[in-house]
Amino acid sequence: MVQQARFYLDYNASAPLLDCARESMIEAMSEGGNASSVHFEGRAARKTIEKVRSSFASLIDFKAANIIFTSGATEAANHVLSPVIRAGGHELNVSKLYICATEHPCILQGGRFTRDQIEILPTDQDGILDIQVLESVLEKHDTEIGHPMVAVQLANNETGVIQSVNKIAEVIHKHDGFMVVDAVQALGKMPLSIEETGADFLIFSSHKIGGPQGVGAIVLRDASLSPMPLLNGGGQENYHRGGTENTAAIAGFGAACEWHKENLTKNIKILTLRDSIEEQLDTISREAGNDVALPIFFGKRSDRLGNTSCFSVAGVKAETALMALDLDGVSVSSGSACSSGKVKRSHVLEAMGASHEEMEGAVRLSLGWEEDKSGAERFLAAWKTIIRRVAA
Repeated sequence: MVQQARFYLDYNASAPLLDCARESMIEAMSEGGNASSVHFEGRAARKTIEKVRSSFASLIDFKAANIIFTSGATEAANHVLSPVIRAGGHELNVSKLYICATEHPCILQGGRFTRDQIEILPTDQDGILDIQVLESVLEKHDTEIGHPMVAVQLANNETGVIQSVNKIAEVIHKHDGFMVVDAVQALGKMPLSIEETGADFLIFSSHKIGGPQGVGAIVLRDASLSPMPLLNGGGQENYHRGGTENTAAIAGFGAACEWHKENLTKNIKILTLRDSIEEQLDTISREAGNDVALPIFFGKRSDRLGNTSCFSVAGVKAETALMALDLDGVSVSSGSACSSGKVKRSHVLEAMGASHEEMEGAVRLSLGWEEDKSGAERFLAAWKTIIRRVAA
Protein backbone atom coordinates (compact mmCIF):
# COMPACT_ATOMS: atom_id res chain seq x y z
CA MET A 1 0.00 0.00 0.00
CA VAL A 2 1.44 3.39 -1.04
CA GLN A 3 1.33 5.95 1.76
CA GLN A 4 -0.11 9.28 0.64
CA ALA A 5 2.14 12.31 0.83
CA ARG A 6 1.45 14.66 3.73
CA PHE A 7 1.43 18.45 3.57
CA TYR A 8 2.30 20.45 6.66
CA LEU A 9 0.61 23.86 6.83
CA ASP A 10 1.03 24.59 10.54
CA TYR A 11 4.32 26.50 10.72
CA ASN A 12 3.05 28.93 13.36
CA ALA A 13 2.73 26.00 15.75
CA SER A 14 6.20 24.65 15.01
CA ALA A 15 8.32 24.72 11.89
CA PRO A 16 10.05 21.54 10.70
CA LEU A 17 13.71 21.39 11.68
CA LEU A 18 15.93 22.79 8.93
CA ASP A 19 18.68 20.47 7.64
CA CYS A 20 21.34 23.05 8.48
CA ALA A 21 20.04 23.27 12.06
CA ARG A 22 20.13 19.48 12.47
CA GLU A 23 23.69 19.33 11.15
CA SER A 24 24.87 22.11 13.47
CA MET A 25 23.29 20.36 16.46
CA ILE A 26 24.97 17.05 15.64
CA GLU A 27 28.33 18.79 15.31
CA ALA A 28 27.88 20.59 18.66
CA MET A 29 26.81 17.38 20.42
CA SER A 30 29.83 15.57 19.01
CA GLU A 31 32.20 18.19 20.41
CA GLY A 32 30.75 18.13 23.95
CA GLY A 33 32.12 20.43 26.63
CA ASN A 34 30.57 22.84 29.13
CA ALA A 35 30.67 26.44 27.94
CA SER A 36 31.62 27.58 31.46
CA SER A 37 34.78 25.44 31.53
CA VAL A 38 38.17 26.94 30.71
CA HIS A 39 39.67 23.92 28.93
CA PHE A 40 39.71 23.38 25.15
CA GLU A 41 36.31 21.67 24.97
CA GLY A 42 34.72 24.32 27.15
CA ARG A 43 36.19 27.12 25.08
CA ALA A 44 34.90 25.44 21.91
CA ALA A 45 31.37 25.31 23.35
CA ARG A 46 31.63 28.97 24.40
CA LYS A 47 32.78 29.91 20.90
CA THR A 48 29.73 28.17 19.42
CA ILE A 49 27.33 30.03 21.71
CA GLU A 50 28.89 33.43 21.07
CA LYS A 51 28.89 32.82 17.32
CA VAL A 52 25.15 32.13 17.50
CA ARG A 53 24.62 35.23 19.61
CA SER A 54 26.20 37.25 16.81
CA SER A 55 24.16 35.46 14.11
CA PHE A 56 20.92 36.13 15.94
CA ALA A 57 21.94 39.76 16.55
CA SER A 58 22.52 40.19 12.82
CA LEU A 59 19.07 38.80 11.98
CA ILE A 60 17.34 41.26 14.34
CA ASP A 61 19.68 44.18 13.58
CA PHE A 62 20.90 44.58 17.17
CA LYS A 63 23.74 44.06 19.67
CA ALA A 64 24.86 40.55 20.54
CA ALA A 65 25.71 41.55 24.13
CA ASN A 66 22.02 42.26 24.82
CA ILE A 67 20.83 38.72 23.99
CA ILE A 68 20.05 36.14 26.69
CA PHE A 69 19.42 32.51 25.73
CA THR A 70 16.60 30.63 27.48
CA SER A 71 14.84 27.28 27.19
CA GLY A 72 12.13 28.85 25.03
CA ALA A 73 9.64 31.69 24.79
CA THR A 74 7.58 30.59 27.81
CA GLU A 75 10.59 30.84 30.08
CA ALA A 76 11.52 34.13 28.42
CA ALA A 77 8.02 35.49 29.09
CA ASN A 78 8.11 34.47 32.73
CA HIS A 79 11.54 36.10 33.01
CA VAL A 80 10.67 39.49 31.53
CA LEU A 81 7.24 39.80 33.19
CA SER A 82 8.86 40.81 36.45
CA PRO A 83 7.62 43.28 39.12
CA VAL A 84 11.23 44.25 39.74
CA ILE A 85 13.58 45.73 37.13
CA ARG A 86 17.29 46.13 37.75
CA ALA A 87 18.56 49.53 36.70
CA GLY A 88 22.29 49.88 37.18
CA GLY A 89 22.93 49.52 40.89
CA HIS A 90 19.33 49.85 42.07
CA GLU A 91 15.91 48.29 41.60
CA LEU A 92 12.72 49.73 40.09
CA ASN A 93 9.27 48.59 41.17
CA VAL A 94 6.67 47.70 38.53
CA SER A 95 3.24 47.87 40.12
CA LYS A 96 0.94 46.92 37.23
CA LEU A 97 1.07 44.75 34.12
CA TYR A 98 -1.20 45.69 31.22
CA ILE A 99 -1.70 42.91 28.65
CA CYS A 100 -3.26 43.10 25.20
CA ALA A 101 -6.26 40.73 25.11
CA THR A 102 -4.98 38.74 22.11
CA GLU A 103 -1.62 37.79 23.63
CA HIS A 104 -0.20 34.27 23.67
CA PRO A 105 -1.11 32.27 26.83
CA CYS A 106 2.49 32.45 28.11
CA ILE A 107 2.03 36.23 28.35
CA LEU A 108 -1.59 36.20 29.53
CA GLN A 109 -0.57 34.20 32.61
CA GLY A 110 1.28 37.31 33.77
CA GLY A 111 4.65 35.85 34.68
CA ARG A 112 5.61 36.85 38.23
CA PHE A 113 2.80 39.37 38.69
CA THR A 114 -0.16 38.51 40.92
CA ARG A 115 -3.64 38.43 39.38
CA ASP A 116 -4.64 41.70 41.06
CA GLN A 117 -1.66 43.40 39.38
CA ILE A 118 -2.82 42.45 35.87
CA GLU A 119 -5.23 44.34 33.63
CA ILE A 120 -6.34 43.21 30.16
CA LEU A 121 -6.48 45.79 27.36
CA PRO A 122 -9.09 45.45 24.57
CA THR A 123 -8.55 45.22 20.82
CA ASP A 124 -10.90 46.24 18.02
CA GLN A 125 -12.60 43.79 15.64
CA ASP A 126 -9.46 43.73 13.51
CA GLY A 127 -7.31 42.56 16.43
CA ILE A 128 -5.56 45.92 16.89
CA LEU A 129 -4.85 47.27 20.37
CA ASP A 130 -6.91 50.38 21.11
CA ILE A 131 -4.20 53.01 21.66
CA GLN A 132 -6.70 55.52 23.03
CA VAL A 133 -7.72 53.05 25.74
CA LEU A 134 -4.03 52.43 26.48
CA GLU A 135 -3.40 56.15 26.76
CA SER A 136 -6.35 56.58 29.12
CA VAL A 137 -5.31 53.63 31.30
CA LEU A 138 -1.72 54.82 31.61
CA GLU A 139 -2.82 58.36 32.46
CA LYS A 140 -4.67 56.90 35.45
CA HIS A 141 -1.75 54.71 36.51
CA ASP A 142 -0.29 55.70 39.89
CA THR A 143 3.44 56.08 39.19
CA GLU A 144 4.13 56.74 42.88
CA ILE A 145 3.38 53.07 43.58
CA GLY A 146 5.48 51.83 40.67
CA HIS A 147 6.07 51.85 36.94
CA PRO A 148 3.58 50.36 34.46
CA MET A 149 4.56 47.48 32.18
CA VAL A 150 2.67 46.75 28.94
CA ALA A 151 2.87 43.49 26.96
CA VAL A 152 1.98 43.56 23.25
CA GLN A 153 2.53 40.85 20.65
CA LEU A 154 4.20 42.05 17.44
CA ALA A 155 2.47 39.45 15.25
CA ASN A 156 -0.37 37.24 16.46
CA ASN A 157 0.10 33.50 16.25
CA GLU A 158 -3.55 32.77 15.36
CA THR A 159 -4.50 35.56 12.96
CA GLY A 160 -1.11 36.94 11.89
CA VAL A 161 -2.28 40.47 12.80
CA ILE A 162 0.66 42.87 13.18
CA GLN A 163 0.57 45.60 15.84
CA SER A 164 2.14 49.04 15.36
CA VAL A 165 4.44 48.44 18.30
CA ASN A 166 6.58 51.52 17.66
CA LYS A 167 3.55 53.81 18.10
CA ILE A 168 2.46 51.87 21.18
CA ALA A 169 5.98 52.19 22.61
CA GLU A 170 5.81 55.98 22.34
CA VAL A 171 2.68 56.05 24.51
CA ILE A 172 4.16 53.65 27.07
CA HIS A 173 7.45 55.51 27.41
CA LYS A 174 5.64 58.84 27.68
CA HIS A 175 4.13 57.44 30.88
CA ASP A 176 7.46 56.10 32.17
CA GLY A 177 6.53 52.50 31.48
CA PHE A 178 8.28 49.38 30.22
CA MET A 179 7.23 47.57 27.06
CA VAL A 180 7.42 43.79 26.53
CA VAL A 181 7.03 42.51 22.96
CA ASP A 182 6.42 38.89 22.03
CA ALA A 183 8.19 38.76 18.66
CA VAL A 184 8.09 34.97 18.35
CA GLN A 185 5.96 34.81 15.20
CA ALA A 186 7.58 37.83 13.55
CA LEU A 187 11.10 36.40 13.54
CA GLY A 188 12.08 35.23 10.07
CA LYS A 189 8.69 36.16 8.58
CA MET A 190 9.07 39.92 8.31
CA PRO A 191 11.90 42.47 8.45
CA LEU A 192 12.72 43.10 12.10
CA SER A 193 14.78 45.80 13.78
CA ILE A 194 14.83 45.94 17.59
CA GLU A 195 15.41 49.69 17.68
CA GLU A 196 12.43 50.35 15.42
CA THR A 197 10.06 48.36 17.67
CA GLY A 198 10.78 50.65 20.62
CA ALA A 199 10.36 47.68 22.98
CA ASP A 200 12.36 47.38 26.19
CA PHE A 201 12.26 43.59 26.33
CA LEU A 202 11.53 41.13 23.51
CA ILE A 203 11.11 37.37 23.50
CA PHE A 204 11.86 34.85 20.74
CA SER A 205 11.66 31.12 20.07
CA SER A 206 13.87 28.90 17.93
CA HIS A 207 11.38 26.30 16.74
CA LYS A 208 9.19 28.84 14.95
CA ILE A 209 11.97 29.44 12.41
CA GLY A 210 13.14 25.87 11.82
CA GLY A 211 15.52 25.65 14.76
CA PRO A 212 15.10 23.04 17.52
CA GLN A 213 12.41 23.11 20.18
CA GLY A 214 13.58 23.95 23.70
CA VAL A 215 15.60 27.12 23.09
CA GLY A 216 14.62 30.78 22.89
CA ALA A 217 15.94 34.21 23.71
CA ILE A 218 15.35 37.52 25.46
CA VAL A 219 16.61 40.77 24.01
CA LEU A 220 17.23 43.79 26.22
CA ARG A 221 17.02 47.10 24.36
CA ASP A 222 19.10 48.75 27.09
CA ALA A 223 21.70 46.55 28.79
CA SER A 224 21.47 48.71 31.94
CA LEU A 225 17.81 47.71 32.38
CA SER A 226 16.95 44.06 33.00
CA PRO A 227 14.28 42.05 34.84
CA MET A 228 15.32 40.26 38.00
CA PRO A 229 16.58 36.77 37.07
CA LEU A 230 13.99 34.03 36.99
CA LEU A 231 16.59 31.27 37.33
CA ASN A 232 19.48 31.84 39.72
CA GLY A 233 22.54 29.63 39.49
CA GLY A 234 26.13 29.82 38.40
CA GLY A 235 26.00 33.19 36.72
CA GLN A 236 25.60 32.02 33.11
CA GLU A 237 24.35 34.43 30.44
CA ASN A 238 26.12 37.30 32.18
CA TYR A 239 24.22 36.59 35.43
CA HIS A 240 20.84 37.00 33.74
CA ARG A 241 19.92 33.31 33.51
CA GLY A 242 21.50 30.56 35.60
CA GLY A 243 21.99 27.03 34.27
CA THR A 244 24.35 25.37 31.82
CA GLU A 245 23.58 26.57 28.31
CA ASN A 246 22.11 24.03 25.88
CA THR A 247 24.94 24.39 23.38
CA ALA A 248 23.56 21.95 20.80
CA ALA A 249 20.10 23.57 20.73
CA ILE A 250 21.64 27.04 20.58
CA ALA A 251 23.82 25.90 17.66
CA GLY A 252 20.71 24.75 15.81
CA PHE A 253 19.01 28.07 16.54
CA GLY A 254 22.01 29.89 15.10
CA ALA A 255 21.99 27.84 11.90
CA ALA A 256 18.30 28.64 11.44
CA CYS A 257 19.06 32.35 11.94
CA GLU A 258 21.75 32.21 9.25
CA TRP A 259 19.36 30.45 6.87
CA HIS A 260 16.68 33.10 7.35
CA LYS A 261 19.13 35.95 6.79
CA GLU A 262 19.72 34.52 3.34
CA ASN A 263 16.09 33.63 2.61
CA LEU A 264 13.92 36.36 4.12
CA THR A 265 12.55 37.32 0.70
CA LYS A 266 11.09 33.82 0.33
CA ASN A 267 9.00 34.36 3.46
CA ILE A 268 7.71 37.68 2.19
CA LYS A 269 6.70 36.17 -1.18
CA ILE A 270 4.49 33.61 0.58
CA LEU A 271 1.93 36.43 0.88
CA THR A 272 0.93 35.88 -2.78
CA LEU A 273 0.18 32.20 -2.19
CA ARG A 274 -1.77 32.97 1.00
CA ASP A 275 -3.91 35.55 -0.81
CA SER A 276 -4.54 33.10 -3.64
CA ILE A 277 -5.71 30.44 -1.14
CA GLU A 278 -8.12 32.92 0.47
CA GLU A 279 -9.55 33.88 -2.91
CA GLN A 280 -10.10 30.22 -3.79
CA LEU A 281 -11.73 29.50 -0.41
CA ASP A 282 -14.20 32.25 -1.21
CA THR A 283 -14.80 30.78 -4.68
CA ILE A 284 -15.39 27.28 -3.25
CA SER A 285 -18.18 28.60 -1.01
CA ARG A 286 -19.74 30.62 -3.84
CA GLU A 287 -19.75 27.66 -6.21
CA ALA A 288 -21.30 25.40 -3.56
CA GLY A 289 -24.55 27.37 -3.70
CA ASN A 290 -26.56 29.81 -1.64
CA ASP A 291 -26.86 27.40 1.30
CA VAL A 292 -23.12 27.73 2.05
CA ALA A 293 -21.81 30.82 3.81
CA LEU A 294 -18.79 32.73 2.58
CA PRO A 295 -15.62 32.42 4.68
CA ILE A 296 -14.83 35.09 7.24
CA PHE A 297 -11.09 35.91 7.34
CA PHE A 298 -10.11 37.20 10.78
CA GLY A 299 -7.88 40.27 10.80
CA LYS A 300 -7.99 40.66 7.02
CA ARG A 301 -8.38 44.44 7.23
CA SER A 302 -5.16 44.69 9.30
CA ASP A 303 -1.55 44.15 8.33
CA ARG A 304 -0.91 40.42 8.69
CA LEU A 305 1.98 38.02 8.41
CA GLY A 306 2.12 36.87 4.82
CA ASN A 307 2.01 33.18 5.77
CA THR A 308 -1.06 33.20 8.02
CA SER A 309 -4.78 32.85 7.35
CA CYS A 310 -7.40 32.28 10.03
CA PHE A 311 -10.93 31.81 8.73
CA SER A 312 -14.33 30.38 9.53
CA VAL A 313 -17.29 29.16 7.46
CA ALA A 314 -20.69 28.91 9.13
CA GLY A 315 -21.80 25.31 9.38
CA VAL A 316 -18.27 23.91 9.48
CA LYS A 317 -16.88 22.98 12.89
CA ALA A 318 -13.12 23.25 13.26
CA GLU A 319 -12.75 19.92 15.05
CA THR A 320 -14.53 18.05 12.25
CA ALA A 321 -12.63 19.96 9.55
CA LEU A 322 -9.24 19.32 11.16
CA MET A 323 -9.89 15.58 11.37
CA ALA A 324 -11.05 15.43 7.75
CA LEU A 325 -8.04 17.41 6.55
CA ASP A 326 -5.68 15.24 8.61
CA LEU A 327 -7.13 12.08 7.07
CA ASP A 328 -6.55 13.68 3.68
CA GLY A 329 -2.88 14.29 4.50
CA VAL A 330 -3.07 18.00 5.37
CA SER A 331 -1.98 19.39 8.74
CA VAL A 332 -3.54 22.68 9.81
CA SER A 333 -4.67 24.07 13.15
CA SER A 334 -7.60 25.71 14.88
CA GLY A 335 -5.42 28.32 16.58
CA SER A 336 -2.75 28.20 19.26
CA ALA A 337 -0.99 24.86 19.76
CA CYS A 338 -0.52 25.47 23.48
CA SER A 339 -3.85 24.26 24.84
CA SER A 340 -3.24 20.61 25.72
CA GLY A 341 -3.68 19.57 22.10
CA LYS A 342 -7.42 20.23 22.23
CA VAL A 343 -9.60 22.24 19.89
CA LYS A 344 -11.29 24.90 22.00
CA ARG A 345 -12.64 28.40 21.75
CA SER A 346 -10.03 31.02 20.86
CA HIS A 347 -9.51 33.88 23.32
CA VAL A 348 -7.97 35.82 20.41
CA LEU A 349 -11.12 35.66 18.29
CA GLU A 350 -13.29 36.29 21.35
CA ALA A 351 -11.34 39.51 21.99
CA MET A 352 -11.99 40.47 18.36
CA GLY A 353 -15.74 40.09 18.87
CA ALA A 354 -16.23 36.85 16.92
CA SER A 355 -19.46 34.97 17.50
CA HIS A 356 -19.66 31.57 19.19
CA GLU A 357 -20.29 29.87 15.83
CA GLU A 358 -17.39 31.70 14.17
CA MET A 359 -15.02 30.63 16.94
CA GLU A 360 -16.19 27.02 16.77
CA GLY A 361 -15.37 26.94 13.08
CA ALA A 362 -12.06 28.80 13.10
CA VAL A 363 -9.30 27.11 11.09
CA ARG A 364 -5.75 28.44 10.84
CA LEU A 365 -3.30 27.57 8.14
CA SER A 366 0.24 28.89 8.37
CA LEU A 367 2.50 28.35 5.40
CA GLY A 368 6.23 27.64 5.37
CA TRP A 369 9.00 29.60 3.71
CA GLU A 370 8.83 27.77 0.40
CA GLU A 371 5.86 28.24 -1.95
CA ASP A 372 4.17 24.88 -1.36
CA LYS A 373 1.65 25.03 -4.22
CA SER A 374 1.10 21.26 -4.03
CA GLY A 375 0.22 21.56 -0.35
CA ALA A 376 -2.12 24.45 -1.11
CA GLU A 377 -3.83 22.45 -3.87
CA ARG A 378 -4.28 19.43 -1.61
CA PHE A 379 -5.71 21.64 1.14
CA LEU A 380 -8.15 23.34 -1.23
CA ALA A 381 -9.28 20.01 -2.73
CA ALA A 382 -9.91 18.60 0.75
CA TRP A 383 -11.71 21.78 1.79
CA LYS A 384 -13.96 21.58 -1.27
CA THR A 385 -15.02 18.10 -0.15
CA ILE A 386 -15.86 19.43 3.32
CA ILE A 387 -17.95 22.26 1.86
CA ARG A 388 -19.80 19.87 -0.47
CA ARG A 389 -20.88 17.85 2.58
CA VAL A 390 -22.24 21.02 4.17
CA ALA A 391 -24.10 21.90 0.98
CA ALA A 392 -25.55 18.38 0.55
